[in-house]
Amino acid sequence: MTVPTQQIAPHALPDPERPTTSRERRRARSARQGHRAAYGMVAPASFLLLMFLIIPVLLAFGLSFTNARLISPNPPRFVGIDNFVRAFTSDPTFVRSLVNTFIFAAVVVPLQSALALVMAILVNRKVRSVTLFRIIYFVPVVTSIVVVSVLWEFMYQRDGLINAILQAVSGGTVQGADWLNDTRTALGAIIALSIWQAVGFHMIIWLSGLQTIPEELYEAARMDGANAWQQFRDVTWPGLRSTMVFILVTITIQALGLFAQIDVMTQGGPLNSTTTLVYHAVQQGYRRQETGYGSAISLIFFVIVLVIALIQRWLTREKD
Repeated sequence: MTVPTQQIAPHALPDPERPTTSRERRRARSARQGHRAAYGMVAPASFLLLMFLIIPVLLAFGLSFTNARLISPNPPRFVGIDNFVRAFTSDPTFVRSLVNTFIFAAVVVPLQSALALVMAILVNRKVRSVTLFRIIYFVPVVTSIVVVSVLWEFMYQRDGLINAILQAVSGGTVQGADWLNDTRTALGAIIALSIWQAVGFHMIIWLSGLQTIPEELYEAARMDGANAWQQFRDVTWPGLRSTMVFILVTITIQALGLFAQIDVMTQGGPLNSTTTLVYHAVQQGYRRQETGYGSAISLIFFVIVLVIALIQRWLTREKD
């Protein structure tokens, strides 16, 4: 004869995940409050990213396949890849802007990063008034790029400060050029301004990387008889690898996105010699009201930046 076992209701069994003591309940309540507070702090930034980044990107992607106009009584019509075909086949300004953008990035990225590194090494030395030099180098970064562009536009005029300095230094033999109105010098003038304005920012980043390198490594290198170049090659540069990757990517993205200087100083001229992809996209999308075509140019720009960033990341990856 078997004795029936007592059946225990499922709800009577203790839940291993449910707090059983008052201390555990207080901890669980505190954790829930912490989660709600974290979500509340993240919500404003998430909302702004959604409204001003994610939704515009999705809208631009959709509009790039239509003939939408900024102000038009006619509804947008799907045109497929016609906008992209037009950009590469029947729009010489787009091709010129693409070439100008790559030239600008190819010159600015190595020059600006190298100059910023040299400046960071100089201001990293423990000498008097070094803080003053750091502030002076960083002032153009915190100054509005529009203000800087207006000032340099006056300096680049035929009777501006730069030509006056050239005449004074050369004793009047060098008259200088009309920098922004000459197709041979306009893009170079924009390049010089852009390097001068942003080099201080990347100098600060290089400087932060330099200050993370232990001084003991330099002492060991000096004890081994390493000169200044050998110390830079074997100690400084390897220690700056992660900083170098960050600076390379940020300078490239900033260079490819050149717009403000062009809009203020040259408006793409003379003869489209300073037109860039971003400026051309704004011109087509807003000033000529071809929203669909401007969105297509923006999408092409996004793909180019993404591909270049991925290539840079692959080339600078950690190698076993």
